[in-house]
Amino acid sequence: MDAQTETHPACAGRDHKHTPRSQELKRTTVNRLNRAIGQLGGVRAMIEEDRYCGDVLTQLAAANSAVRAVSRMLLKDHLETCVVEQIQEGNTAVIDEVMTLLRKFGA
Repeated sequence: MDAQTETHPACAGRDHKHTPRSQELKRTTVNRLNRAIGQLGGVRAMIEEDRYCGDVLTQLAAANSAVRAVSRMLLKDHLETCVVEQIQEGNTAVIDEVMTLLRKFGA
């Protein structure tokens, strides 16, 4: 089994890969996600209160920007860790995965 499909023992039998992350990345990511979740909660409240469309759209844009920032952080970490490791191990198929991810984010 190659490193890309190897699962952490705690994840055995699950249908996903395991990627250890630094405590700093986890903390920063969770903080940013919590902020985005808060913004989305605010958008929901604005909709329920029949707030002005332009204001709702502004809040949605802010939430979208927050989620995209988290995506960029995780993509950068993925490139610097998982992708580098896979290429060093000779698995150049990981490049196709990266291209698919980039297309998903409009890059």
